[in-house]
Amino acid sequence: MEKCVFTIARSYGSGGRTIGKMLAEKLGIPYYDREILYMASEESGISLELFGKNDETVKKSILDPFNKQYRGELIPPESDAFVSDKNLFNYQAKIITELYRKGSCVIIGRCADFILKEQPDVIRTFIWAPHDDCIKNVMDITLVDDKEAKRRIRKIDEHRSAYYRYYTGHRWDDVRNFDLCLNSSALGFEKTVDVISDYSKIRFD
Repeated sequence: MEKCVFTIARSYGSGGRTIGKMLAEKLGIPYYDREILYMASEESGISLELFGKNDETVKKSILDPFNKQYRGELIPPESDAFVSDKNLFNYQAKIITELYRKGSCVIIGRCADFILKEQPDVIRTFIWAPHDDCIKNVMDITLVDDKEAKRRIRKIDEHRSAYYRYYTGHRWDDVRNFDLCLNSSALGFEKTVDVISDYSKIRFD
């Protein structure tokens, strides 16, 4: 397989992060998740704490999507807006674009599917699972009860949806944003990895 970059968006509890790691291991390619925040902090000189806060909150109304302004340009350090949410996102986008240019890899979340949407050698995947299965997975992994698992799923998925909407202007779970939308419960993690890998071979080999 020649160069192929895999972006993975996922609902909480679907196992998307684990599937991404398994895919990277299977193909022998780099895997990037929160490492992108560290890279963006090092690149910009902006504290990792600010990147972390920006990653966890959506500061403005989702009715005023950020992508009306987003063009990918970086704001200079002398500007008052240097540490704005816009610039923090732009630095992450810069890192994602640089990782894409380096070669094949797996990138989890961070609107990477949107940032790389014009690139021909990208496979954009959304991993989901039925709600009851997500609850069970969260309970098994985090050792919380049913009520807390439901709360976490609702909170995290609402945040991911709002974050994606704010930075892209699109719905997070819109199938038109992706090349593949896979039910990890129906397939299981290993077969989900196999489907993504096989799809890349069919499409690019």
